[in-house]
Amino acid sequence: MPVNQDGTSRAGRELRYQRVYDLVTGLIAEQGLEAGAKLPSTAELAAMAEVSVISVRRALDELAHDGIIVRHQGVGTFVAQRRLVSQPGSPGTLLGTISDGTSPAEFSTELVSLAVGLPGTDHVRALGIESGQPVWEIARVRSRGGVRAVAEIATIPLSLAPALDESRLAAGESLYELIEERTGISEAYAEQFFQVDRPTPWEREQLQLDAEDTVMRVRGVSYSDDDVPFDSYLQTYRADDFVFYVSGKRGPRLLPPAGTGRWDVRPFGAPTAD
Repeated sequence: MPVNQDGTSRAGRELRYQRVYDLVTGLIAEQGLEAGAKLPSTAELAAMAEVSVISVRRALDELAHDGIIVRHQGVGTFVAQRRLVSQPGSPGTLLGTISDGTSPAEFSTELVSLAVGLPGTDHVRALGIESGQPVWEIARVRSRGGVRAVAEIATIPLSLAPALDESRLAAGESLYELIEERTGISEAYAEQFFQVDRPTPWEREQLQLDAEDTVMRVRGVSYSDDDVPFDSYLQTYRADDFVFYVSGKRGPRLLPPAGTGRWDVRPFGAPTAD
């Protein structure tokens, strides 16, 4: 079995920090701790789990990376606000596909721009239109608790939606509901691809990010019931604030996607966390 320089097994060290990880997630679940609740100190966790402070720090790094805790230097360790669950593969309004794991999340909407222009090559191909055919470009930002969380740009052929109500879009109304109201076109399904990336200058500006932050970028095309593409869109999420969930046609079979805990396999004979 591989060993470390101090003679301890690497598997053993892995189990020690995992023991702390499981201890913290267990405390949160069993005590029903809400976001902002303070957790035991590093020394207290070391004593509770009977491990070294080094193992505790490694576990806290993992917990922070997984969005379960937040640490404030000189203050302590706290339960993090639950990451939002986005189901981008689900038809319907963007905000209707985002929840806190139990109920729809509440957002405010800012209309960044509403303009008519000529589509680029990718939009022409995605929407099946001529290169000189004008399109709407609608850019909006969604905020939660004063923090900008999602930036989106919708690109819609002017021929399919000759008029859009700027005041209603600025008020946060659903673009797709406005289109359906005016034209009868509704989304039946979407094709999408996902990319984890550094933010572009536009994304940094809209989501107030640094160049080294990470975003989840979703590009997609929405189709009507009769298979007509009507929106070639971009959605950019703060990657650290979301988990992304896509279910099969028969409905979800997995555990709730926002749940805490580790999805792992322990070796035979390894001690359990308790």
